[in-house]
Amino acid sequence: MKIFQREQRSLFGEILDWMLTPLLLLWPVSLVLTWLVAQSLANKPFDRALEYNVHALAQLIMVEDDGRIQFNLPLPATEILRADESDMVFYQVLNNKGEHLSGDRDFPAAHPRYEVPAGEVVLRDDELRGVDIRVAAMWVRLPLVGDDELALVQVAETREKRSVLAAEIIKGVMLPQFVILPLAVLLVWLALARGIKPLHRLEERIRARKPEDLSPLNHRGVPMEVVPLVDAVNDLLRRLNESLATQKRFLADAAHQLKTPLAGLRMQADLAQRDGNSTEELKRSLEQIGRSSIRATHTVNQLLSLARAEAAGAGLQRAPCDLAQLVIEVVQELLPLAMDRHVDMGYEGADPGSAGVWLHGNATLLKELVRNLLTNAIHYSPSSAEQPAVVTARVLPDPLARMVLLQVEDTGPGVPPEERELVFQPFYRALGTGADGSGLGLPIVQEIARQHGAEVVLDDAQPQRQPCGALFSVRFPALRKAPVLEAEND
Repeated sequence: MKIFQREQRSLFGEILDWMLTPLLLLWPVSLVLTWLVAQSLANKPFDRALEYNVHALAQLIMVEDDGRIQFNLPLPATEILRADESDMVFYQVLNNKGEHLSGDRDFPAAHPRYEVPAGEVVLRDDELRGVDIRVAAMWVRLPLVGDDELALVQVAETREKRSVLAAEIIKGVMLPQFVILPLAVLLVWLALARGIKPLHRLEERIRARKPEDLSPLNHRGVPMEVVPLVDAVNDLLRRLNESLATQKRFLADAAHQLKTPLAGLRMQADLAQRDGNSTEELKRSLEQIGRSSIRATHTVNQLLSLARAEAAGAGLQRAPCDLAQLVIEVVQELLPLAMDRHVDMGYEGADPGSAGVWLHGNATLLKELVRNLLTNAIHYSPSSAEQPAVVTARVLPDPLARMVLLQVEDTGPGVPPEERELVFQPFYRALGTGADGSGLGLPIVQEIARQHGAEVVLDDAQPQRQPCGALFSVRFPALRKAPVLEAEND
């Protein structure tokens, strides 16, 4: 039951409903209980009067010397018994044989003998001549020979006075409730309105803020129950502030990284447009323009890959993926690049389709992760035709830990321990390598690994050797068993 129905849920209305609805539902119950209590209270004094009359009449029963039972009711007693302005009083006296001695002959029958002890008054509701009556009856033991010599005395009266008294009690109790109930509703309304004022003040504080103000909200004046909500909003503001700061830094770094190749393109274009340039000079300028455009294109592609990886988030579409198969495909794609740079690149480890190489992820992003690791290893491993560098990709299942390990090992100079955290930051490039790159490959790897519940670890490939090389390890949660369809296709 909703008293205050709204299209949009209101906290004020919800609390008011839950407070007033039980109150209004309990009110009719209170009326019924009050009526029952009033009836009980109204019966008690009149029942005591009936019991008194029964005992008084019982004392008028006499036993003659010859054993006959007599009942003599004096006239004054009769007048007192009958003297009532609103109710009618009836009585009946029967001897031990059930013969009528005095009173009304059509009196309702009482409880049979011996159902109640002699001398105990029994009260009951009954009907006489079509009128509801209240009856008090008592079996009286007579001073005769034998234990079964009992006489019956019954006194009854109509219920008019009882009904009037019960109605007066109800009016005395219920009439104030008609004043108290609206007053209670008003007080609840005012108390609730006052109770949610801190929420309105908090709303005003938030609305008064400038768009660039992402500082935490103050807990001052906030109810204890709302503090967790304020903490959650503050946490959201903190993360939003960090995200905006990251975006600003990313845009600044991206602009800086694109500035160099674009400036080179402009300079080489200006040089190519000078008069008197020889064919060789023009050719060198065009080659430089080509290299700068390739560098700019690579930087832009890496930026787009990082943006796509970060934007995938919770909406990432996942499916069972064979990591070994994905790594082999990427190795085959990059073989021309490796051969052009005189790099001996290969794969070792588990076969595609074998147990323990399956994981739940996005195949496109996983290929991008492997591609960036292998490309990074190729670019940062000095190589020549006489001394080719070696780049190895591995997929190693770990059934006990329910993990699948991806490793990319190279024979390059490695990464010093103090720089291993820095290489995963956007646009960071290790000094002294001379390698051409954007500094975005490893941040892309880390972001894709994070979205797949994996962690990237960088170590020395062979610490006892110089150069020691680099070893990138990525541990993915593995599926318990290979998908049926994929296994059948293999």
